[in-house]
Amino acid sequence: MEIVEHGVEPRIVSCISCGKRNRVPATATGTPSCGACRAALPWIADADDRTFDAIADRSPLPVLVDLWAPWCIPCRLVGPALEQVARDLAGRVKLVKVNVDTAPGLHRRFAVQAVPTLLLMRDGKVIARQAGAAPSAVLRRWAEQGLATAA
Repeated sequence: MEIVEHGVEPRIVSCISCGKRNRVPATATGTPSCGACRAALPWIADADDRTFDAIADRSPLPVLVDLWAPWCIPCRLVGPALEQVARDLAGRVKLVKVNVDTAPGLHRRFAVQAVPTLLLMRDGKVIARQAGAAPSAVLRRWAEQGLATAA
């Protein structure tokens, strides 16, 4: 995986298989894997109007976009569920979190009328959309269905 930095700090992620902590950049040409055991790592990044193109639109993996707001209680509840989906689908999907209060361009681009709004994207195009919070099992099914129909 070649790292392509765009001013976004990498996240520290623990490997699900061996527990080793790994730095996972927001952008890269490949997909993240554990430095110790090579297991796929969950790929989670934050983006805004300035970084979304590099982080999400050019991602080598399909992207699950979480359009949320810090004042939104359902958004704060769905956040951990989406991170679980990213762990479950490690190596298959990238989770990109966008605070719509600080990303007005993306708010307009995706015509967000309610938060949370979830998008599944491939090659910069929306392939599935869902508004509202749901448990991780429901979100995972929704993501897997979207990935299957867009394959």
